[in-house]
Amino acid sequence: MATKEPIRVLIVEDDLRISELHRRFTEKIDGFEVVGIANTIADAEDMAEVLAPDLVLLDLFFPEGNGLDLLRKLRARAVPADVILITAAREMNSLKEAIRGGVFDYNVKPVVLTRFQASMERYRDYFRSMRAGGSLDQKDIDRLFHPEIGRRFEDPEMPKGIDRLTLRKIRQVFESSSDKDFSAEEVAEQIGLSRSTARRYLEYLVSESFLAADLLYGVVGRPERRYFRVT
Repeated sequence: MATKEPIRVLIVEDDLRISELHRRFTEKIDGFEVVGIANTIADAEDMAEVLAPDLVLLDLFFPEGNGLDLLRKLRARAVPADVILITAAREMNSLKEAIRGGVFDYNVKPVVLTRFQASMERYRDYFRSMRAGGSLDQKDIDRLFHPEIGRRFEDPEMPKGIDRLTLRKIRQVFESSSDKDFSAEEVAEQIGLSRSTARRYLEYLVSESFLAADLLYGVVGRPERRYFRVT
């Protein structure tokens, strides 16, 4: 079964050591692939058009100009790439311009790995939700853009450890393939979860009678638990 394509990342940073550090940070996180590193704004313009990244990690300060100029050009040319700023800039005007330019997040240097990872994982959730299509309700949107609000208004009937957005993604796997059964590992690959997390959601859907489960006995090894939609 095909796995999800990685999120393509372009790093735009004039300091060679820092760009290498950001590459290593990015490749530590599941679901991302660094497709290019640009050390000048001019190179970044060309690489953004040729490599078609999904996400640009953008610094602001360059010897030849400001990263916000690149951001404006990407938006003016309708380049379909999201942007996370990673910069030493702490001025309010830079933040205002970044927000107006539609950046996904703003990380202040020196980058802390845990903060960087949180930013990237939130972007990964956003990216995969947009690719999945379908409709979103307010709670789905809050979980993507305002996690703290989403937690505050959690559905009281949802069990602990079950997230509505993740649950919706797993339901969609079966709704788009109603005549097919899946193992926890196969669902995990499609959604981008661990197998144990996928199994927890699948068993919840069994308890809700959305799914049923059966054991498939192979020639060797333990039987495999497979899930299918109840019709």
